[in-house]
Amino acid sequence: MLSLVNLAYLLASVLFIFGLKGLAHPRKAVRGNILGSLGMFIAVVVTLLDRHIVSYEMIIIGVAVGSAIGAILAVKIEMTAMPQLVALYNGFGGIASVLVASAALVETLGGHIGASVDLQFSIATVATAVVGAVTFWGSLVAFAKLQGLIGDAAVLFPGQKYLNAVLATASVALGVWIVIDPSMTTAFWVLIGVASILGVTLVIPIGGADMPVVIALLNSYSGIAAAATGFVLNNNVLIISGSLVGASGIILTNIMCKAMNRSLTNVLFGVLGPTSETASADEVYAGKVKATSAEEIAMLFDGVSRVVIVPGYGMAVAQAQHAVWDLSTLLESRGIEVEFAIHPVAGRMPGHMNILLAEANVPYDKLKEMDEVNPTFAQTDVAIVIGANDVVNPVARTDPKSPIAGMPILDVDKARTVVVVKRSLSPGFAGIPNPLFAADNTVMYFADGKKAVLDIMAAVKEY
Repeated sequence: MLSLVNLAYLLASVLFIFGLKGLAHPRKAVRGNILGSLGMFIAVVVTLLDRHIVSYEMIIIGVAVGSAIGAILAVKIEMTAMPQLVALYNGFGGIASVLVASAALVETLGGHIGASVDLQFSIATVATAVVGAVTFWGSLVAFAKLQGLIGDAAVLFPGQKYLNAVLATASVALGVWIVIDPSMTTAFWVLIGVASILGVTLVIPIGGADMPVVIALLNSYSGIAAAATGFVLNNNVLIISGSLVGASGIILTNIMCKAMNRSLTNVLFGVLGPTSETASADEVYAGKVKATSAEEIAMLFDGVSRVVIVPGYGMAVAQAQHAVWDLSTLLESRGIEVEFAIHPVAGRMPGHMNILLAEANVPYDKLKEMDEVNPTFAQTDVAIVIGANDVVNPVARTDPKSPIAGMPILDVDKARTVVVVKRSLSPGFAGIPNPLFAADNTVMYFADGKKAVLDIMAAVKEY
């Protein structure tokens, strides 16, 4: 029986690896997701059957309930709320690890002081408690900020870094104490409490603009907690799957830090760019912004050969991806080359825009990454920015005092004409005005993203 279980775990691990490989490419992402899910299904069912934890009936009920919850979430959750959902997933993973480790410790001690506990078990239990508690509470704070339940601004107070240092030191000290004497269950509960406070104080000073990086990092933490739990239970598939999640989360965090020109240290300690002493909105916009209409935009397409569409968070909010694809096919039917420029963190999550546009069946070869499309903006007749802000803000290149100084951006300001579709001149996540909106070659179309695109399409057909 043991060999069959290990064989099933090996199969599940292989499926996890192929699943992750598939998720690295949009065309194979759906298949990768299915393979990963199948691997997890095999691992869970085999574990429950092998350990005789629950009956067949309970396994079937659990699969049915879990599938129903997953299906409802998949249908109900808006694409714009995906970061919040990922934050909750991370948190649930962390608290599950804490609960499993706690139960294993209580069961092992059996209420007997001096019960035998091996070193691997005690170290893994302590690691799970610390990382899992930090992940759970940190993820809840991230969820609350993204959901608007609390302000997304950085919360800073005097002595914050010293408090975090004290909490981290206390966690290490309590952990060492428990490893030396695992029967100190009171210290274990105190450790979970201290780590929970640390999870809150680590995330609360981080602003909303950096939340995508935090979520990616917490995703890695949840994987590390799961891997540590695998050592608690001596479960190989949990160690492997947790390690894969932990490693992929770190890679994703690194990618996002590079895309935002931020160091992980600055993000963790809530440090913004060089300075916040930038021009005010009145100084940037006063008397310079040119509003336009759908009819005037339709005339811009007369005689042009190349158009680049830049989707952003506003397109996701308006659910305008299908209308955007219809507009691009309409322009292409008139002999205009149309491509989509994708910033790595547009929409708050890596790949967010890719997923939205894939949902509208936009061919993947039309999606151009930043490094590929930036050299082409100088040869672009019209750039249409739909709901993007910070990722097209030229001060990242021109103002070393800007909070986003040095952040790689899409160089849409180099196009001959820029059309910005936006509800208002409100700032992006960085909270700074965007000189692009007041540039000589830019016109602003103030409207909801989907309505604006539909109006432009109607005007193009009538022109």
